[in-house]
Amino acid sequence: MFFVLLTYRLMAAPTGPTLELDYGHSNAPANAISDFMYFVPLISPEPVSVFTNAGNTQCARVLSLKCETNGTSFQAVCEFEFTGQGSQQNQFDHTRLIQNREKELKAGGSIKHHLDAINVEGPGRGSVEIKGTLDNGKRTVNEVRMCFNRHGQTSPVTINLSDIRYRDSAMRSENAIVARVNSLLFERKPGTPKMEVTLASIKRKDASNSLWQNFIGGIKGATANLFLPPLTIEAEGHQTMLDFGLALATEKPEFTFPLATRLN
Repeated sequence: MFFVLLTYRLMAAPTGPTLELDYGHSNAPANAISDFMYFVPLISPEPVSVFTNAGNTQCARVLSLKCETNGTSFQAVCEFEFTGQGSQQNQFDHTRLIQNREKELKAGGSIKHHLDAINVEGPGRGSVEIKGTLDNGKRTVNEVRMCFNRHGQTSPVTINLSDIRYRDSAMRSENAIVARVNSLLFERKPGTPKMEVTLASIKRKDASNSLWQNFIGGIKGATANLFLPPLTIEAEGHQTMLDFGLALATEKPEFTFPLATRLN
């Protein structure tokens, strides 16, 4: 029997991290921020490198779950919090993208507002909002929205965007901006999987943190939401977020991510 169990474990497919989902019922250890944000390399079509600052103490904990149903559909809200200090960055490698579009770029073209990184800095409060249908008691999740600005708190999540151009015999990133993210939306729809991003503000990366710059950034963020197209994401990552929503809506005690093969 020992050898059978050992063989089974060796043959089992490798996975990503497992999140502990206690819904505020116990004092279970919080999840590392890198585990909670593991969906980022899963949704990315490009290789991703994860960096955390020295002495990082950021953690994520699921706090509560509220679920309502009318017999044919359901909706759930699961609150979470980020605690601790430090920052984490998921940095995207554009090498393959640039190679695939090298001819276009050298001919004077550009890649506009390309996603360079997703960052989480410091603490915050958020929620996962789940909507779906019920069929003979079976739940199907159709929408998962991750909100990072719960209870009026400023979102700790930002994205770095830039334009990629060929200038002076080299590929260069220009017009770098930082956008603060209020929410990410994953929906079950036909066609190529997409992720909708709702922004709180947009500022140039080198802009100051003054009240005026933040005010202008907020206006730009509201305007950008009218024109920002949904981002194409990997099918595996899209399905993982729907599965994560189902695990929360059914109050599973844990959730294991699939292995992110694009994680460096």
